[in-house]
Amino acid sequence: MLAEPGDAASHWRDRDLAVLWHPCTQMREHPHTLPLLPIARGEGAFLVDHDGRRYLDAISSWWTNLFGHAEPRIAEAIARQARTLEHVILAGCSHMPAVELAERLLDLAPRQPGRAPLAKVFYADNGSAGVEVALKMAFHWFRNRGEDGRTRFIALEGGYHGETLGALAVGDIPLYRRVYAPLLAEAVFVPSPDAWNVHAGESEEACALRAAEALATTLERHRGEVCAMILEPRVQCAGGMRMHHPAYLRRARELCDAHGVFLIADEIAVGFGRTGTLFACEQAGIAPDLMCLSKGLTGGSLPLAAVLATQALYDGFLDESRERAFLHSHSYTGNPLACAAALATLDIFEADDVLVRNRSLATRMGELAAGVGSHRHVAQARQAGMIVAFELTRDGQRDVPFDPGLRIGLRAYRAALDRGVLLRPLGDTLYWMPPYCVDEATLDHLAQVTADAIEEATACA
Repeated sequence: MLAEPGDAASHWRDRDLAVLWHPCTQMREHPHTLPLLPIARGEGAFLVDHDGRRYLDAISSWWTNLFGHAEPRIAEAIARQARTLEHVILAGCSHMPAVELAERLLDLAPRQPGRAPLAKVFYADNGSAGVEVALKMAFHWFRNRGEDGRTRFIALEGGYHGETLGALAVGDIPLYRRVYAPLLAEAVFVPSPDAWNVHAGESEEACALRAAEALATTLERHRGEVCAMILEPRVQCAGGMRMHHPAYLRRARELCDAHGVFLIADEIAVGFGRTGTLFACEQAGIAPDLMCLSKGLTGGSLPLAAVLATQALYDGFLDESRERAFLHSHSYTGNPLACAAALATLDIFEADDVLVRNRSLATRMGELAAGVGSHRHVAQARQAGMIVAFELTRDGQRDVPFDPGLRIGLRAYRAALDRGVLLRPLGDTLYWMPPYCVDEATLDHLAQVTADAIEEATACA
């Protein structure tokens, strides 16, 4: 039973429910079915409520927080910038943090032998907005060339790229898109290379290449109609932390090139070290034509997105006509405070040798995941770097999910909260995506709580 909040937490919870409408929430479930945590402050990997109760933020606050809450180096960078320039319009003006951040991102971006590097940066406010930018750029580039027939996008089944209308159109999670389907552009969805779909005796690489052949068929069928393909490299996050072999990315890159189609890499959730390399594309040795970044870009401190594009794509908008320009804008495009936070984030990657430390932490996470995965109701424990997911099914049978009415994931969520760990399951998929500042003792605690939460949640089954 989840502990009742104390006086201070109850006070803030009641004030909240009187005025706030929370994201991704059926508000009728608050506060009884779905607990509401009034958080007062953050301390490293932990969140602290108004009664002083601590919760391990095992999901990095929607996958944004890289180095822990209230990271002093990022906070100081924001404060220092705020004393100089808090914001300026980026149309017709410029400022040092935006320029320096663009230079550093392009220097760090994935490279592929024989391919022109990513060369320009366009800023937006959040991940969904970044995806909108990339989709519009891809379509508009072909329109500027007179190829008006290229109006379609290819995306993966089970994929997710945000909840604005353009981003939602290339997502394939019914819970999010079904209601808005009449408003959405029609995308073409191809089979996911998800390793969960591996056939008996088939390797994960072979599974990925089998999915790639379906992509090849689809591109041929829609020859001349497609302007871009969008995917999350290595992990389809909101789709249930579905993971695939890098071979799919290599083949997708080849196929997009063969059909003159842009490849958009949505690295919003998987970038900045989450999957073991700075960017997930690196594991396939490929570079996209457009790359979307957000979430961890500022270490989880401020909203910011960046879309990296090739020089050739940028050049396609240079013209005497304003209609052929990319007339997309946000009021806070390239906000100096957010850019300063992002620069501090990149500094931390260098100073702390984050990727090396993450590899050690990922090894420990894998060892612990194997133990949790031995539970009889876990069908699969899977991992990509600092992301671990547990697929909960009845008796661990791949084709026997729990009755949705049981809400096993929600039960596990509440059980973990009662033990001081914040998990936010994707259906009946539990996952770990902790801040990089966790130590092994904290990971040990996370594993024990996860195991206990699974046991408690499935006791009703």
